[in-house]
Amino acid sequence: MKDSEQITALRELLATPKNILITTHHKPDADALGSSLGLAGYLKKKGHRVIVVTPSDYPAFLNWMPGHEEVLVYEPQTDARVRQLVSESQVIFCLDFSALSRINDMSEMVRQSPAFKVMIDHHMFPEDFAQVTISDTRAAATCELVFEVIRALGDQELIDAQIGECLYAGIMTDTGSFRHPSTSRNVHLIIAELIAAGVNTARVHRLIYDNHTLTRLRFLGYALKDKLVVYPEYNTAYIAITQEELKEYDSRTGDTEGLVNFALSIEGIVFAALIIDRGQAVKMSFRSVGDFSVNEFARAHFNGGGHHNAAGGISHDSLAATVAKFESLLPQYQEQLIHSA
Repeated sequence: MKDSEQITALRELLATPKNILITTHHKPDADALGSSLGLAGYLKKKGHRVIVVTPSDYPAFLNWMPGHEEVLVYEPQTDARVRQLVSESQVIFCLDFSALSRINDMSEMVRQSPAFKVMIDHHMFPEDFAQVTISDTRAAATCELVFEVIRALGDQELIDAQIGECLYAGIMTDTGSFRHPSTSRNVHLIIAELIAAGVNTARVHRLIYDNHTLTRLRFLGYALKDKLVVYPEYNTAYIAITQEELKEYDSRTGDTEGLVNFALSIEGIVFAALIIDRGQAVKMSFRSVGDFSVNEFARAHFNGGGHHNAAGGISHDSLAATVAKFESLLPQYQEQLIHSA
């Protein structure tokens, strides 16, 4: 990352101690929470007063992240506290989302805040709401960009093992443990720097991927055995989950994370979907390999978006109607799906 106008503006902004609020998208994953806590750790070292506020809860398997115990989760009972913090903030960092709608009930209070806003993100089509926008869709993760920002500010030596663990977690998960095409030379160079800073990569991997509850493992087994649908003529597979099934397996935040990747792992499959009835809406996760753009698919049909090979969508129809719509769309994409194999 070059010392651009954005970095210059950021350097001037952070030259004196500020009240800073950091937020990220609804249902934060490792990249969202890792970038937030990694940046918070750095800013605290620079003498700023920092609070991380998430617009919802996040998976329990991220509770090991340094600083997570100070995170304030937005919910009805914390609404007044969050509004006060937003009103008192001089700077608001918006990490790992490109549109304010992704922070749900917090969106308008952040939009109306007079605080200086900074967006750091790697998703497509960034909304123009921030005074400083550092957006790069080529980046594998927002944690990669946070590392680059800290380095561009001349403070890489402040990245210690705790900050580094947060950043490593986000890069590791958003690259699929360094399997996805987004795993660039730059990613590996950054990981080398994080290891040099003291990050125990095996420990982070174990805490995220080898830390399941028994009920989650049984849920995964049930979903793969009884809920997986494969359409070989479209190189497509999907899993649809009802509210009742989530309740039966006592599903908690994060329990369905990564499930869509099992469908994508089937030989010959280039397009996979996870379709879950969440009550207020049906949430959808899309994954692909090769040239098939799930970002375009989600934007065109399910009011969603994301990355070329990883995106999300939403439907306000019933689960059955949403699945029927999804299946009905496949024939029109058959040529693309076959040639993306």
